[in-house]
Amino acid sequence: MLRFLSSLLLIALMGGVGVRAAEPAMVVVIMIDQFRADYLERFGPHFGPGGFRRLAEQGATFTDCRYRYAVTKTACGHATVLTGVNPNLHGIISNDWVERETLKRVNCVDDDSAQVVGLPEVRGGAKLPAKLSVRAASPRRLLATTVGDELKLSRGPGPKVIGVSSKDRSAVLLGGKLADAAYWMDKGRIVTSTAYMKELPAWVQRFNATARIDAYFDKVWDRVLPAAQYEKLVGADDAPGEGAEAGMGTTFPKRVNGGAATLTPAFYDAFENSPFKSEVLVDFAREVVEHEQLGQRGVTDMLCLSFSTNDSVGHTYGPDSHEVMDITLRTDRMLAEFLAFLDARIGLKRCTIVLTADHGAAPLPERVQAMSSGISAGRVDTGRLLKTCEAALDSAFGPLAGGQRWLVPDANQFLFAAGVLAEKKVAAVAAENVVRDACRTVDFIDEAYTRSAMLAGDVKGAYAEATLLSFNRERTGDVYFRVKPYWVDRKTGTNHGTPYAYDVCVPLLWFGVGVKPGVYSQRVGVDDVAPTLAHILHLLPPPRSEGRQLF
Repeated sequence: MLRFLSSLLLIALMGGVGVRAAEPAMVVVIMIDQFRADYLERFGPHFGPGGFRRLAEQGATFTDCRYRYAVTKTACGHATVLTGVNPNLHGIISNDWVERETLKRVNCVDDDSAQVVGLPEVRGGAKLPAKLSVRAASPRRLLATTVGDELKLSRGPGPKVIGVSSKDRSAVLLGGKLADAAYWMDKGRIVTSTAYMKELPAWVQRFNATARIDAYFDKVWDRVLPAAQYEKLVGADDAPGEGAEAGMGTTFPKRVNGGAATLTPAFYDAFENSPFKSEVLVDFAREVVEHEQLGQRGVTDMLCLSFSTNDSVGHTYGPDSHEVMDITLRTDRMLAEFLAFLDARIGLKRCTIVLTADHGAAPLPERVQAMSSGISAGRVDTGRLLKTCEAALDSAFGPLAGGQRWLVPDANQFLFAAGVLAEKKVAAVAAENVVRDACRTVDFIDEAYTRSAMLAGDVKGAYAEATLLSFNRERTGDVYFRVKPYWVDRKTGTNHGTPYAYDVCVPLLWFGVGVKPGVYSQRVGVDDVAPTLAHILHLLPPPRSEGRQLF
């Protein structure tokens, strides 16, 4: 034994055993909701030196990062990035879905056993309901653990893991099962859930007491650069197909007041569609670092920060709009300010930062149609699709009695209504096949698959693997369908949720401790983030992690 230990010591002294690499004082995971990979290059000439450019030039840039699954929704991406698994395993198949057992719609972070913490009775002189949210949130529906969970399990109570976002699902799913806190915004307040704490910390209460969200009432949102710069890159300000949600209109400038002369609940809907919400988010993130002393306590802490407003703006105006360009430029400036704050408070050289997005977005179909009549593009008529499938079932098996419906529609899938197959004595496989074949006859449908085929792994075609990675046997419906490229299931604006490049290609930037700087052109997946980050932290990856280590 003595000889063995002496040999180890000699090898170490000779350099055969390397010194354990330093661990970061703080990990910062930054997600930008609805941020296509091409935004970095497209809008990059107008970025400042301290935001995206700082991360890219001093860190690692992966130029071909993609989600591997098909249903690219916000919750799915936020659940994937730190678990290292796809929806087939982590179970978050969409933002919400219809439960197979009850046929009731559930939200991905709903928790009936929890209550919202932090909502007031009155605010800013406006008489508002005391309970502005009807649900509280927790990670109970997430079926996998995160890197943050592994950090807590391995290091005990010392490290802190905190999720912060405008959306509850973004903060909750990034934080994981063992997060110390998840904070999000609800109608002018920073709130949380009893799943994390019984009351807000005093410093959060003080933050809310300043009413800094209400202070944005009637503020004007205008472009940060001359209009000509936007027109050169993305075209006209008012483009066909854009929405006009919350009284914000389709052109600049925009007055954020909800269309009212005084503060009413409509203001918060307008605020949701403005970059000012991100400004408050970054202000709060700084407060989290300050008051929780993240990265300053001799242990590795983790802050998960998700910018949600980019998604609201993107949905309304589309990726080729003045609004999306402007909020992207503003996000770059806010990122620069936050990085400068971290550098002053902790030191960026002591941090590990990873930045990515949860999905991209389709171009407005009207834009595609205007550019070429030879490209199939349009807006999905979900009512016509449902009627086509119901008619096919009536024809195959006879109409249902009493005006019953065969199907329960759920985004990009159908479920069979309770009892209808038993009533008609129809085998599930036969009924699924009828619906699948009916879907395939509709002009905007690219492909459809039955539950039976997905259970058997019998899925073929260009997106077969992506389809199966989105299929969760307990939660996915009876027939899944995929729309064709450039077809959008909204009346105005755009959407996401497909396996096409404009939805799955997202940026991936790494910076700091454990990162090998450079530009990497090989294709990687967002599910590679978790095992890579675990390696940097000297942790085992989350146990179900499927990705690979990048450095």
